[in-house]
Amino acid sequence: MANARTIVVTGASTGIGRACVARAARGGAHVFAAVRKDGDGASLKQEFGDAVTPLIMDVCDEAPIGASVRTVGEHLKGAKLAGLVNNAGIAVSGPLELLDTSELRRQFETNLFGLHAVTRAFLPLLGTDDARAGAPGRIVMMSSVGGKSGSPFVGPYAASKHALEGYSQSLRRELMLFGIKVVVVAPGAVATPIWDKADREADFSRFDKTPYGPAGRAIAAYMLELGRKGLPAAAIGDVVWRGLTAEKPRQRYTVLRGKFMNYDLPRLLPPETVDNIIARRLGLSPRR
Repeated sequence: MANARTIVVTGASTGIGRACVARAARGGAHVFAAVRKDGDGASLKQEFGDAVTPLIMDVCDEAPIGASVRTVGEHLKGAKLAGLVNNAGIAVSGPLELLDTSELRRQFETNLFGLHAVTRAFLPLLGTDDARAGAPGRIVMMSSVGGKSGSPFVGPYAASKHALEGYSQSLRRELMLFGIKVVVVAPGAVATPIWDKADREADFSRFDKTPYGPAGRAIAAYMLELGRKGLPAAAIGDVVWRGLTAEKPRQRYTVLRGKFMNYDLPRLLPPETVDNIIARRLGLSPRR
């Protein structure tokens, strides 16, 4: 990868984002790590030193996005940005029937609209500005296995990742004009600090007195178990780095344990069969 390997990573404070920063720094890149809190920026600086420059940026606020673009642009001194990793995201959960529209808007505000604001702002640095020198940069979009399937009680999140997949495919084809590659990375369960606090913060309990209560508790327990047994975040960081540096990267990387049983096979089976398996497992079969 050319351009002195300068990249931007959003959502860099913990988990996958921090693992992407670590892998890029180890690979010799200078990383602009976007976080929302000063303390997170200080933590990254303490761990990675001069290899990292924190950016205090909320992807839902265009003013700090613009300021961040100017900061990165000054650092590049007329060269192109080598990579943008769109990792920032949130997950809104609950049965769709009982979720206010505002909760879906909040989900999409970060996972799609914020992603668009960041991507659009950094595109001139990545190569749509012909005045910049060097090879075109790359964009890595952090999707999920949920970008190709929709599990119960994570409908807002799955919908946002489905949208990200379509957005990324269209963007990839449009940016062929500039030689900018767009790569999607879709992890399954990843063992990150979120699982250490999920049992305290999960909000499925607010649906206990609804018909969805038992199934909500079942899927919350399943997600906790799955997450704690998930891949280390560093494994995703390695794949992101591959997407940024491989001579011919794939258009999409799906990364999870037991890929055939947990991803490939359900996509080969009739949808009705998969639905029935999920219903039996979670107690979502029709009530008699």
